Amino acid sequence: MIEFYLLIGALLWVVGLYGLLTRHQSLRRIIAINLMGSGVFLVMIALAARHTPTDPLLVALVVTGLVVAVSATALALRLATASEREGKS
Repeated sequence: MIEFYLLIGALLWVVGLYGLLTRHQSLRRIIAINLMGSGVFLVMIALAARHTPTDPLLVALVVTGLVVAVSATALALRLATASEREGKS
């Protein structure tokens, strides 16, 4: 079952990379980066679940990463909005 989650996490990362490389709109690129991050988080949680007592270090890294990802997404959306407004003026 862990291999399934590893595969899905890798697939999410590849789909996000494809979106990042092929899309030119800011919002779609931000979504692609978030998709890549979600794939990495899924892989880390799958690796943490390999051990009978779940590895607390990987879980803590994922929780910290989620907080950083939300903050970075908010900043990126704000910058994209400001950039779009400047372009239309």
